[in-house]
Amino acid sequence: MPDQSMGDGPKKFVIVGGGTSGWMAASCLARLFAANPNSGHSVTLVESEVIGTVGVGEATIPTILDFISFLKVDQADFIRKTNSTMKLAIKFRDWRVQGEDYWHPFGTLGPSIENRPLFNYWFARNGQGATTGDLMDLSIAIQLAEQDKFALPDNDPRSPLGGLKFALHFDAGLVAKYLHDYAVGKGCKRIEGKVIDVAKSADDAISSITLESGETVEGDFFIDCSGFRGLLIEKEMGSPYEDWSEWLPCNSAIAAPTQLDGATHPYTVSTARSAGWTWRIPLQSRTGNGYVYSNRFISDEDAKTEFLAAIGSESLAEPRVLRFTGGMRREIWRGNCLSLGLASGFLEPLESTSIHLVFINLFRFLDHFPASKPDPKLIDRFNRLAADEMEEIRDFLVLHYCLSERRDSEFWRHVTSMELPSSLQQKIDLFEENGRILSHHDDLFTNISWAAVLNGMGSKPSANDPLTGLIPDDFKDNVMRDMQAQIRSTAAAAPSHDEFLAGAQLLAKAG
Repeated sequence: MPDQSMGDGPKKFVIVGGGTSGWMAASCLARLFAANPNSGHSVTLVESEVIGTVGVGEATIPTILDFISFLKVDQADFIRKTNSTMKLAIKFRDWRVQGEDYWHPFGTLGPSIENRPLFNYWFARNGQGATTGDLMDLSIAIQLAEQDKFALPDNDPRSPLGGLKFALHFDAGLVAKYLHDYAVGKGCKRIEGKVIDVAKSADDAISSITLESGETVEGDFFIDCSGFRGLLIEKEMGSPYEDWSEWLPCNSAIAAPTQLDGATHPYTVSTARSAGWTWRIPLQSRTGNGYVYSNRFISDEDAKTEFLAAIGSESLAEPRVLRFTGGMRREIWRGNCLSLGLASGFLEPLESTSIHLVFINLFRFLDHFPASKPDPKLIDRFNRLAADEMEEIRDFLVLHYCLSERRDSEFWRHVTSMELPSSLQQKIDLFEENGRILSHHDDLFTNISWAAVLNGMGSKPSANDPLTGLIPDDFKDNVMRDMQAQIRSTAAAAPSHDEFLAGAQLLAKAG
């Protein structure tokens, strides 16, 4: 590697692999270094059209807006050019029992009282038999979603819209193209080619890659976006993959689009099936569909039959089968190589976390940006934080399965009887024993998310957070009734989701 004794960090960044993760990395780095074009930094992305990309994900969580904001692009322009729709929540069908739905909303569930979440008081009063309505009556996101409406968050925290959050559904191929154009416009160099060899220096750092064409691309720091192959992070840097199949047995997916069949819903639908679950994601021009399943419990042919019956209309493309192993790279960053996307690990897209993990690890990398040659202390801290987040998301995903009352297939009998990660078992026990959800403030899924899924899956606390008893019952009930009334009124006045997408509120700047 070049001498970096002056402490100015790596200069030449080489990204191996395109797709959403590769071009997110290129966009982020190009935007950062373009601020000082004389700094000597360069960003090169190498991708092969022969290899192609997976591209099954089309749903995100609200943190996607942080990435768009970091790029300093117009949000409306991004939405228009990526065929996006809005996402307020996920509707889960048939997960606890067949024939029953529940919601996981974005945003708040009302205000706190004496620093205790309002849902704690709801659980307490509901357990006492009080008429407190449904928990989702406290969510503006759900009241909008149930009516196929949408509104932008309000900066006024006293407004019901002050606690609203939203994400996007988008066409992953169009997102990659958008980010390609953005990154190239900021100075990123794209090279078409397939990597056939990797050279390393005496200190075991990657120094260059050689392409099938014979071209050699040198770099100081390499970002592996090569997908499940882990071309650099595993094959060259030796970071092993930690398999979480014992908790997340789904290892296959079938995906295919269909035509729109009416209004575009501002939410994702996840429906439990015999050996996994299907997704339904509305875009402006089509509907994205997929079936995530375990081939241990169903054959690919039977899964395809179940999938085609579930989507209810003719697919616009031949359904394709994808394989994956749930888990994570033991060291996402090793030496002068950072892995992103599928190369760093994969957690099934039940809560749409894949794209989030790409850019949060990019931001985390920038927080730990090496001042000279890669510092083992920085790398260790990065990897510990990344692993903590992956484990927290893993536990949250397993929660959707383990509390189900379904026993109608071998798959459901398996996921409801498996031994849970100790971290998840502790969280469930604490909630069921005293109503506490002890989420860390840095956790991706807040106590509100945990409360929504725990309640939706039928889990109830046998005792309440003791601090909720300090507030008189009539005060709690009045706060909840007032909040519910404000939410109903606000939702009733909002435009439909389709009207919002077509209206001047969103597209005026796109011109």
